Amino acid sequence: MAENSHNLKHKTITGVFWQLLQKGSVQVVSFVVSVILARLIDPDEFGVVAMAAIFMAVANVLADSGLGTSLVQKKEVDELDKDTVFHFGFLLSAVLYLILFLCAPLIARMYKAEALTDIVRVSSVALFFTSFNSVQGAIVMRAMDFRKYFYANLSATLVSAVVGIGMAYGGYGVWALVFQTLVRSVTVVLVLFLLVRWIPRFRFSWERLKTLFSFGFNLTAANLVGTLFNELRGFLIGLRFMPADLAFYNRGNSIPGLVNDNVNGTISTVLFPAMTKLQDDKPAVKQSMRRAMMTSAFFLAPLMVMLAATAKQLVLILFTEKWLGAVPFMQVISLGYIFAVMGSANLQAINAIGRSDITFKLEFIKKPFYLAIILGTMLISPLAIAAGNAVYSVISSAVNAIPNKRLIDYRYGEQLLDILPQLLLALLAGGAAFAIGQLPWNIYLVLLLQLAVGAALYLGLARLFRMESLRYVIETIRDYRHSKRNLPDAVQEG
Repeated sequence: MAENSHNLKHKTITGVFWQLLQKGSVQVVSFVVSVILARLIDPDEFGVVAMAAIFMAVANVLADSGLGTSLVQKKEVDELDKDTVFHFGFLLSAVLYLILFLCAPLIARMYKAEALTDIVRVSSVALFFTSFNSVQGAIVMRAMDFRKYFYANLSATLVSAVVGIGMAYGGYGVWALVFQTLVRSVTVVLVLFLLVRWIPRFRFSWERLKTLFSFGFNLTAANLVGTLFNELRGFLIGLRFMPADLAFYNRGNSIPGLVNDNVNGTISTVLFPAMTKLQDDKPAVKQSMRRAMMTSAFFLAPLMVMLAATAKQLVLILFTEKWLGAVPFMQVISLGYIFAVMGSANLQAINAIGRSDITFKLEFIKKPFYLAIILGTMLISPLAIAAGNAVYSVISSAVNAIPNKRLIDYRYGEQLLDILPQLLLALLAGGAAFAIGQLPWNIYLVLLLQLAVGAALYLGLARLFRMESLRYVIETIRDYRHSKRNLPDAVQEG
């Protein structure tokens, strides 16, 4: 038993390392590629591809059907289970492809973009690789061998980058983006095939499918609802406004979304297990949640405010003048992400004490607000939709906090007070950076000064006022160093 425990610990530590390495490396490469492509391809062409991507996102959720996750969750899995999932997924992908193929002209007419017919039909070919990838991914996850994920995703990102950039230089426009995505899907499957060496056989079991689908259906339903609402903004912007407006919106979200995913997501991953272990000690859960929220806010608040303050300089340097329309979107979206800290921290605490049912119910409270805001702002402008989404982030964080008043005695007012010091210092540093941005100097020098002054002002004031969140950050770094020194012992025990 002790040996199994040590093996699990070693696999967990190794898995986290490879997942973080995969996430960071793939996102860095993808971002660099997106910058290059943004310089070579016009916003209108990005917008057209983004329209097709909305329907592909929904189709991919349906094609997966949650069956890959069912294979991971099931205690005992044999080859018949894998073959059943593969063949059902392939059949479902074929049906979805046929639907999209036939509906492509309707989609093109709806968006008044004739090119969408061929784009949707070609992009939908990627659905056929979903069934293969579901089984391969389940095999990797069951073995907790996340190193294979790293190799597959990084290889696919690099290969697709070469294809996308090469076609963009060749003047293929939208097709460079289409084939970049398609090649990535194919490469992931091929690399995982070489690493996993799983080949499907012509076997199928309805009984096995029913068992797996009973679990997968709930996941698919939840993912489908989430995806539909996530894609609603893009759908309405593309439907009512110009393709370039959708491109500007997506480009404005690219950097803030990347920062939020890495900062807030990574910190949440590290601190959430602590709350789970303390679930029977409600005061300890509250303290752990405060630490998670304040630590995330310490990094996220200044980063998002600085992104808003330096948006114009970043867009001009990275994406060139033709993407200046993305600047106001980046500013509004960046500020909206600040409250994502509170929203995610509250949900972590609720789930940590075993009340995921409350998390599910909260969606029915929040989504009417979301719909009202989106449908109202779409009558104004794309930027109004972005601003409305920022307002929704505030509402969502407040709704997520309601149960924790009773569950762990952590009121929304207390939470606001806990992130207020970070927010005030961030706004002060961002204001100074924005003022520097108005200087008529070399744009590179201005950006360098903005970042230097903003960072120095924020960290200097945080140290001067002895902010509690700064102490949390220092303690986290110390804990990381301690665990890193102990890692070889864990590996040896494994």
